[in-house]
Amino acid sequence: MGAKAPIFRYEHGANMRDEFLWVEKYRPHKIADCILPDDLKQTFQQFVNDGSIPNLLLAGTAGVGKTTVARAMLDEINADYLIINGSMNGNIDTLRNEIRNYAGTVSFGGGRKYVILDEADYLNASSTQPALRNFMEEFSSNCGFILTCNFKNRIIQPLHSRCAVVDFKIQKKHLGPLAVEFMKRAIWILETENVEYDKGAVAEVIKKHLPDWRRVLNEFQRYAARGKIDAGILASIENVDIKELVKCLKNREFENMRKWVGANSSADVNTLFRSLYDNAYDFMEQDYVPQLVIILADYQYKAAFVVDQEINLAACMTQLMLDCRYK
Repeated sequence: MGAKAPIFRYEHGANMRDEFLWVEKYRPHKIADCILPDDLKQTFQQFVNDGSIPNLLLAGTAGVGKTTVARAMLDEINADYLIINGSMNGNIDTLRNEIRNYAGTVSFGGGRKYVILDEADYLNASSTQPALRNFMEEFSSNCGFILTCNFKNRIIQPLHSRCAVVDFKIQKKHLGPLAVEFMKRAIWILETENVEYDKGAVAEVIKKHLPDWRRVLNEFQRYAARGKIDAGILASIENVDIKELVKCLKNREFENMRKWVGANSSADVNTLFRSLYDNAYDFMEQDYVPQLVIILADYQYKAAFVVDQEINLAACMTQLMLDCRYK
């Protein structure tokens, strides 16, 4: 078996090591610097102002800032904390050993310490999650818990009841202002890294991937390796054209559909599913649109767990090909 992902401990006052990844190097350490809608920012800032963070369940799509917010709050109140990745260290032994040993000891600074359980929806719902609820009560006087997840329905109800649940839902009306705010941050990062850029190209990258700020920053770092971010990269970030795919589905051209999936396997699958969803009435008979929605939702959920995204996408397109009728 491969080695486990490392479990990180942070003590207040400790120096952070130099980071290569921009998402870590430029991660905000204050709530005021996080890219969030005002209502969410005010909620978290109030926790910081109170000087005590309750047990939290932070739920939302990938890259919206759940872990960043958790860390920023704890950094601001100078709390010691432990970070555990639930998808890689989510077994019951981690709970019994790492968390128990950590939660049962006194903080170096004398204050309350915390455990951040990242991707907590990957924790075993039959063993680890039920045990965690008891830990949250047993160590409540000394240790708090912050859980992050993409799918809160995979977190058992007893954990919901022991946490304040905060949904990172970003309404469309907030996307524009947040994109402008992130644009300013991105330009500052690019200038700090001495990367040449064209504002139009920067805006296109942000527009394509928002509100997945982590993905946006990773894309900027990838493109920056070429020396500059300009119109030359726009061809590689254009949205996937689904016209050819829809033609394959309509004519039941399985082999051509597989070729299309293979050629576009590096595209963001959620963007593709969203494009099919948004344009369904343009290419599909109206009575079959509800079936398309059910199929897309099923395979979008599966995409979070599968080993081979290309096979999962091909399976989804095969089902759309067989179960739906097209104009």
